[in-house]
Amino acid sequence: MSEARDRRLLAWMGAGLLAGGMPVHEVEEDVRDLASSLGHPSAQIACSPTGLMVSLRSGEPATFEQVDGGLRLDQLADVLALRSGLSSGRSTPDDALDQLARLRAQPHRYRTSGFVGGGVLSGIGIGLILAPALASFLFTVVVAPLTPLFLLLAGRGRALRTLTPFLAGFAVALLAFLAAGQGWLDAPLRTLVAPIAVLLPGALIVTGLTELAAGAMVAGSSRLAFGLVQLLLFVLGVGAALALVGGPDGLLETTSPANLRWWAPLVGLAVVTIAIALLESVPVRQLPWLGGAILATFTAQSLTLTLVDERWAGAFVGGAVAALASTLLEYVRPELPRMVAFLPSFWLLVPGSLGLISLAQFEVGPGEAAIALVDVVAVVAAIALGVIVGAALAAPLRQLARRLGLPHLRRLMSTRRLTR
Repeated sequence: MSEARDRRLLAWMGAGLLAGGMPVHEVEEDVRDLASSLGHPSAQIACSPTGLMVSLRSGEPATFEQVDGGLRLDQLADVLALRSGLSSGRSTPDDALDQLARLRAQPHRYRTSGFVGGGVLSGIGIGLILAPALASFLFTVVVAPLTPLFLLLAGRGRALRTLTPFLAGFAVALLAFLAAGQGWLDAPLRTLVAPIAVLLPGALIVTGLTELAAGAMVAGSSRLAFGLVQLLLFVLGVGAALALVGGPDGLLETTSPANLRWWAPLVGLAVVTIAIALLESVPVRQLPWLGGAILATFTAQSLTLTLVDERWAGAFVGGAVAALASTLLEYVRPELPRMVAFLPSFWLLVPGSLGLISLAQFEVGPGEAAIALVDVVAVVAAIALGVIVGAALAAPLRQLARRLGLPHLRRLMSTRRLTR
């Protein structure tokens, strides 16, 4: 009876980690470590992006658990906290099973207003980063209320989930091209990306490449294929809008408008941080730490681009800093798990936005599209490599922090704050 319970617990735990967006090789490692702490050192774990299988020993019965939909960041944090509690003995398997069973029903911290506000602010913030121009900003403010609607459509049944990328790309592109035709908007292609950026599969594609680099060939290949299909559906929507307006090729100009000052992207970062907290139900007390990780990623990427002027170099350094900063942040603030701090910084690297902009060049001509596609492949690969390097660098730094006594210093500071 206890072995059946442990199999179910491990399967539920792994499904929660997968639903939170973690790569399959990391999930397999975490679940295997948890199984060892529960007294099953020979457990065998096999993960895919849509489910996992758990057996406590070779030749013994196995339990399969399907991954049904994604988890918010606050729910992922709860799963990671449960995993930590089980590994340390602070939680019992029965209590963990009860909490995991109630996880999906956990209400959104900010209710409907937070979800809608987060969707709107995400488009505005990303617009200030991708196209820091007054006309682009005003367009994004007007169109951003469509973002929560697209997010809702993406979660309503398989048919709507499949059609949402095409519909979102078509609707926003049509509005952008019509505005550009009236002379109200410059560089509509970059401007139209902002309201749909949260829907783009950039993180999915980079996660697939990370899994491939780690040897998870089946999971990595399937994620890559699914992400590319999603991206092509967005491109088809943009192409349909372009065909409908019959606009010139200049509508697909990729140059970034930038008539706002240097502060515009920084304001965009702050807005994106708030948007992520509202969308993902992140507690307010964690907002400064989340913003710090996002700012570190953006600063590293921007400085590298200033020094090297190669987009792949900025992507590599940004990916490495995102992985490194989130891991060290978890060590300083254990209540903020690494993946919860990492994923927003990861999304900020906007590989999906670059992919959409590049693939849309097929409407201009195969030559331009091939050059742009090679560029975006290099950027996505650089992000994946940067994430791997950053995670590898974090481990020895954490060991060094332990030797220097930083855990004791942090506990001492916490104790002083409580006694004041």
